[in-house]
Amino acid sequence: MTTSDERTDELAPSTGTTEPTRRGGGRGIVGMPAAAARYASRVRHTARNVAEVVRFGGLETDEENSPFDVAAERTTYRLRHYFAASVPADATPILLIPPLMMTAEVWDVSPTTSAVAALHEAGIDPWVVDFGRPDHEPGGLQRTLTDHVLAVSDAVDRVVAATGRKVVLSGYSQGGMFAYQTAAYRRGKDVDSIVAFGSPVDTTAPLPIPIAPDVAARLAREIVDSGLLRNRAVPGWFVRLGFKALSPAKTVQGRMHFLMQLHDRDALLPREKQRQFLDSAGWTAYSGPAIAELLEQFVAHNRMLEGGFDIDDELVTLADIDVPVLTVVGSSDTFGHPDSARAIRRAAPRAEVYEVTINAGHFGLVVGSNATTITWPAVSAWIDWRRGRAPLPDDIVMADTVDTSKPLRPTTAATAIAQATELGIGVGRAVFTSARRASRLARSIAREAPAQLPKIARIQQLEPATRISLGLLLDEQARRAPSDIAFLFGDRAHRQWDVKARVDNVVRGLVSIGVHQGDHVAVLMDTRPSAFTLIAAISRLGATAVLLRPDSDVVREIRLGGATWVVSDPEHAGASDEVDGVTWAVLGGGGPAGGDATARPDLPDGVVDMELIDPDEVVLPAWYGANPHRAGDVAFVLFTGEGGGTKALHITNRRWALSALGTASAASLRPGDTIFSTTPIHHSSALLMTIGGAVAGGARFAIASADDPDTFWQEVRRYGATHVSYTWTSLRTVVNAPPNPAEHHHPVRMFIGSGMPRNLWRRATERFPTVTVLEFYASAEGEAILANVTGRTPGSMGRSLPGTAEVRVAGFDLQANRLQRDENGLGREAEVDELGLLLARVDPRDSFAGVPLRGVFEAGDAWRSTGDLFLRDENGDLWLGGAVAEVVHTAAGPAIPSGARFALGSIPAVDLVVAYGVHDADRGSDVLVAAVTLREDAEALTAADLDRVLDKLPVVMRPRYVQVVPTIPLTTWHRPHWRTLQAKGVPRPGRGRRVWALAADDVHYEQVT
Repeated sequence: MTTSDERTDELAPSTGTTEPTRRGGGRGIVGMPAAAARYASRVRHTARNVAEVVRFGGLETDEENSPFDVAAERTTYRLRHYFAASVPADATPILLIPPLMMTAEVWDVSPTTSAVAALHEAGIDPWVVDFGRPDHEPGGLQRTLTDHVLAVSDAVDRVVAATGRKVVLSGYSQGGMFAYQTAAYRRGKDVDSIVAFGSPVDTTAPLPIPIAPDVAARLAREIVDSGLLRNRAVPGWFVRLGFKALSPAKTVQGRMHFLMQLHDRDALLPREKQRQFLDSAGWTAYSGPAIAELLEQFVAHNRMLEGGFDIDDELVTLADIDVPVLTVVGSSDTFGHPDSARAIRRAAPRAEVYEVTINAGHFGLVVGSNATTITWPAVSAWIDWRRGRAPLPDDIVMADTVDTSKPLRPTTAATAIAQATELGIGVGRAVFTSARRASRLARSIAREAPAQLPKIARIQQLEPATRISLGLLLDEQARRAPSDIAFLFGDRAHRQWDVKARVDNVVRGLVSIGVHQGDHVAVLMDTRPSAFTLIAAISRLGATAVLLRPDSDVVREIRLGGATWVVSDPEHAGASDEVDGVTWAVLGGGGPAGGDATARPDLPDGVVDMELIDPDEVVLPAWYGANPHRAGDVAFVLFTGEGGGTKALHITNRRWALSALGTASAASLRPGDTIFSTTPIHHSSALLMTIGGAVAGGARFAIASADDPDTFWQEVRRYGATHVSYTWTSLRTVVNAPPNPAEHHHPVRMFIGSGMPRNLWRRATERFPTVTVLEFYASAEGEAILANVTGRTPGSMGRSLPGTAEVRVAGFDLQANRLQRDENGLGREAEVDELGLLLARVDPRDSFAGVPLRGVFEAGDAWRSTGDLFLRDENGDLWLGGAVAEVVHTAAGPAIPSGARFALGSIPAVDLVVAYGVHDADRGSDVLVAAVTLREDAEALTAADLDRVLDKLPVVMRPRYVQVVPTIPLTTWHRPHWRTLQAKGVPRPGRGRRVWALAADDVHYEQVT
């Protein structure tokens, strides 16, 4: 073969030099004109170069790649250590991660554009993760994204062990995504900082193809659900063609430049290695499972930005990244669009994020002249700054100072038209295609509401004999998407197939200890995964779950719930000594089924340890059939009230399903959404809305492990919570707390719950303007379910959910405490803005409808009292006035405490408000009393404040006394508890208490001294 030097000499005529000429004037070869000679030489050189390209795939450059050692070889990767024999003293190690679609040689394409060579020359120690070619590796085409993140994490451990220093994690394109994910997975352990080149974070940013991001998300979900990629891979040639198809103009331009220069070897050689890399050598196959995981977690659900993705079933969020980040942004990058790359600022609010912007496309960020002159010097300067050796250069700036108001490249639509024109497609056709896509997008938006119709239809089809239960809906979800995540707790993700297996095992355990279909089984547990699986197993068995409150009178609730069995966690097993006549068992606390009993906690005598039961050894009896419950059967027994006022609430499967399907429909819950509960699992809000709504909507659910604001935001980001359920004042500490870094750009779209005070509602929407509030009302008994779906009127309960019981506000005599009836004995519907009793129509066939009110509005109708007073406004929305039992019968007439609560809550300084009746011996009658707490750093309450807000109430509704107290107790479900204050009688001034009394004119308030 001819050497490169010889080839250079042969090319001399084509580069402007001349060959020695013989006599004959303008002739280079005897008898041949000089121009013809040059043309013949050019053809000869072109033919020779073409032959070399055809035979060897490219021109021989004689360039050698940078030397490296393989420091470790695992099943999923090899760890390359470049220039291992000449590591500079005191060098910082940098771990470079390629994207899956490219080989590790992207970091060492040629000596002139080599990242590892440039970094080595700058005194940095380069290491590279080499995933190899999956189609040539054993099991390579079955690798998942999780496999690659775990591989990078393992590589970090090995580099740290070898160097004794923290590592700079650096990745290009998807390699940068791996760097982010690994740092978050490791909670920053042994990571000095992160450098990412064109790495997307937000998949709602413009895409490199003319398709709307929400359409792409829907297509991604459909592809994943189809299972198309489960056992398939995308070959390397297809990846290469896809990459080129997304940049057709540049591809054609590069090909034409190569063909036009084929005669000039010197002109081609500097870029030849780069051309070969992009044309063939640099591309690898892409495993189907990895693509499926990418589509599911980061395209369909955008979890890089929102959080809640899992690595080896451990929950991960980029919000856990707290090390500095340098993001390298290409101004014309269509793959890692600037908007998407810059989203790391929102995804990692605890990290200091810096940016360097380069006038380059995606590949030019790490290969090419800009990489040589800008990228690698910037990385070197970054590492010097991290070591304290030099200040940051001017081109590396804090990311939040970058002006992102102007796009760095044309919009997706404009790009589509430009590319179409370059390929010879008429602009008119491109515009027509874009319009057609826009029309399809509009139709997809119009389909969002009908997507909820199956849930509404299912509500309407619930008859007493309809099979419906928590266990049944869980089984349906497990069949639909067995690999989807069902619920999240702590750092763990629990998938549908694992949940189903665990629930079935607990069913066998219950059968083993003697539980039968129809039995009442009490559950006494703190919030934990075992509590949910136990409740689901009781449902699947066909028994009734009695949910005891750990901080209440357990003995009383066991008796009220009719329980003959109690299953607790180990922490509550000690209560078994207080209860007679029941069989007590323990579930949870670790330890394998059928394992060593010495590994289990010590339990009281007579308590059965269900964790030691081997489910495979249990033979199911002939009577067992999974999910036998009907809509009319009692699914759960919940409790309300305190002490002697404790009351058992029997929740039928129909009532549970109404709440579950209604929540899923009203909140538009879909697969991939995560509903996060701030209340314990034994509360109706968690059971009916959080768990019920998630299971009915195919979403994920999570339950808070603590109620402090820091934990709240950590778990919101870790779970990727899109919906947060609340009850009463459970969001108060979050709303009142100082700003938390994790709340910036949070993923929450909606707060859903019941009982939120209007002043807290207002403060919540002011602090979190991107979040809407969906307030529910569900009667303690009966099937009245209301929802303020729009969230535009704080304090309103909205209207009945479709498919739920019809409700009406009936005229009510507060003094006589009964319905108002005419001379025919019929009641009447209350007028607009008239306070009345809310009634819900009942089906007389429902065995748990109780004794209904009949003949209320017409002969033969049947209704049930909710026990709550409501009024309907001119728009048809319903407003809760409070329970009938709360009405205070004063000397001036009945007083409704809710009026005082609403009015006092409008004072900005007021935090919590309660109003209640007490007996005033001096007056010889009951009086209305209000108590408030003030927000921290709020101005002191004055009589003028009280006069201003309470003047709007009728005299009879004004509280006789208003007191400021240090605290107002809260129940375990965060409802203000006023019984303790009521027991103290008429308020008197004291330490931490200020009291005002209504003056003799019934208008002004005077402070009591």
